[in-house]
Formats: sequence, C-alpha cells, structure tokens
Amino acid sequence: MRFLVRRGVEVHVMQPSSLPVDRRARRAKTDIIDVEMLLRTLMAWLRGEPRVCSMVPIPSEADEEARRAYREREDLTCERRSIANKIDGILATLGVKGFKALRRDRREQLTSLRQPDGDPGPRMARARIERLLDRLELVLKLIEQLEAARGVVWKKAAPADEAEQMIRSLTDLLSIGPDFATLLVREAFVREFRDRRALGGYVGLGGTPFSSGGSAREQGIGKDGNRRLRAGMVELAWMWLRWQPGSALSIWFRARVGQVGGRMWGRGAPCLRSPGAIPARRCARHRSMITGRRASRRPSTPCRRSAAMRKSMPPAIASVACC
Repeated sequence: MRFLVRRGVEVHVMQPSSLPVDRRARRAKTDIIDVEMLLRTLMAWLRGEPRVCSMVPIPSEADEEARRAYREREDLTCERRSIANKIDGILATLGVKGFKALRRDRREQLTSLRQPDGDPGPRMARARIERLLDRLELVLKLIEQLEAARGVVWKKAAPADEAEQMIRSLTDLLSIGPDFATLLVREAFVREFRDRRALGGYVGLGGTPFSSGGSAREQGIGKDGNRRLRAGMVELAWMWLRWQPGSALSIWFRARVGQVGGRMWGRGAPCLRSPGAIPARRCARHRSMITGRRASRRPSTPCRRSAAMRKSMPPAIASVACC
C-alpha cells in the first residue's frame, strides 16, 4: 500500500467488518460478487454517503516498525506460557507437583524431582522436559533483550521523538507502567482521533444496542477493533480504579455505579475504557494534568516499579500484569 502511495496512487483500505453483506443463511459468494460489492461500497463512500463503510488509515513505515518490538514480546510471552504449561502437563501425568519452570533453579528442580513412589521418572519424559527447558531459556533470553531495548527510552537524556516523549509522560502516572505506556502510544496515540467515540470504535469498545419493537437491551462492546489495545484498556480501567481512586474519572464511575458491586461493576467498566484513554492521551501528548490523578512516588524506573506493584497486587491481577 505504501508502495502505491509513494507513486501517487490513491489507496483506500476498507475495514472488512464494516462492509454490508447479505445475511441469508445460504448466499452466493464468488470473487465476482465480492468485487462488485466492494466497488459499489467504494463509490458510495466516495460520493460522501455516511456509514456505508469504514476506512482504515495506512500507518507510516516508522510507526509500523515501532510496533514490532511490543508485538514480538507479546508473542514470546505467549510462547513462554505455552512451554510452561506443557511441562506442567507432562509432570501431571507422572503425579509430580510443585515444579516452577520460570524459576532460575529449574534445572536443579528437575534433578531432584521424584514420583510419588520415589522413582526419578521415565527417561524419555525427563529428556522431553529438558528440551522444553532449553526452548524456555531461549524465549526468556529474547524477552530480556526486548525489555532491555525498551528500557533505553528512559535512559536517554532527551526523547528522540514525540512517541518516546508520550511514553515517558504516561509512566509518570501511577497505574501505568512501561508495558501499558508502550502499548497505548505505539498502537493508538500515534494516530489522530476525532473524539473518544472514534477511539472507542478503533479499539472495539463501542456499544452495540439492540432496540427492535418492544425489546431493548445492550449487547456489550463490539470487539471489532484492535484486540491488543482493547485488552490493555480493559485491564487499565481496573488498574486505574485501584491505583487512582481520587481521580475525577474514578469518582464519577463510583458515583454512577454506586455500592452495587458484582456484575454491575463488570457492566459499568466499559464506561471507563475509551473515556479514560482520552485524558491519558492528553497527558501524554500535551503533558496536561488529569484531575485528581496521582503521580509516581519515585522517578521513572519502570522495571523496579512494576515489580513492586505486582507484589502488592491480588494474585488474579498480578498474574495478568506479568503477561
């Protein structure tokens, strides 16, 4: 796409989920029918018809490159979790419990493992676990390299560009660590959004009301946007309530939900997600203050602060924050 743009070709990228399609159970689908539908939709959009479809902005090559490190780390953390689960699965078939694959003494643990009857375990199973540990150590080394490269942003005397400046500004807020800051800036704040509705639509946090005849209900969020950013903003909404209880946004949420708790808190949490990102974006871009917000208690040392925060979190939240 960028190749065509550089050569003066007008390029439009349609969001697939926004295209109107026939909803019959069995409908004809061929390449000719799809091309005709795309052409009709494009001509309607060029005529200025509203809501006919959504166009996706084409990111610059620099923005695309800046996202690769975070997305690679996400893939590696998933692989780390997968390898640890495979090791736990093998040991479960042997009746062995308590093995911690992510600890540094994982090799010593494997040497001292015994089955319930006292046997050291089958030879092939131990060889399989050793090979998995080799893969795990490689993944952990790669994650460490990516995190070290990410930490260079805070070691510089001055930020290299506006994105790095926004990342450093966001980490000054309590409840936002290096992962959240990098995710918000690289995936969202480098773009321009019209308002919070546009940001919510990009992330997939927009509402989906159903009102037909005498039936009226809310079906939940759309989930048709950037899944990484959506998952991060959902987690950030709860972290904001925990670590920024005196902010205007947290006070508004508690006043709206009241003392009900339970499922009402889960249903009301979407109210915080896209509105909460707007003041965070203003703080990151213009260094403006969020009403009632709490700053970090000490200078930006992302790794230490994140570790200290995880120790004081409930186990359910800490397990998510570590991923």
